[in-house]
Amino acid sequence: MSERAPESIQLIGDEVALRWPDGSESYIAAEKLRAASPSAENKGETDLLGRHIGGGDGTGDFAGVRVSGWEMVGGYAVQFRFSDGHNTGLYPFALLRELGG
Repeated sequence: MSERAPESIQLIGDEVALRWPDGSESYIAAEKLRAASPSAENKGETDLLGRHIGGGDGTGDFAGVRVSGWEMVGGYAVQFRFSDGHNTGLYPFALLRELGG
């Protein structure tokens, strides 16, 4: 069974708060959310020959980065906008649960 969409997403200080259909809540610091972005810019991508290209080296400093907005994408993910201009990562609901774990 796939993860269901959060019932509510709110900013509380420097954290994103999510309330899930089962009544549980997740709180994720904005800099943690930004560092975990699943975007090709952040994580890289695999070409047709299976080679990993692009992405950061995992040492990015996202201290002070804030979430400036978000939108739901289909029935499976949230796309966040960050104060550093990043907005290309799609966060599947299961990843958000994991990050808020």
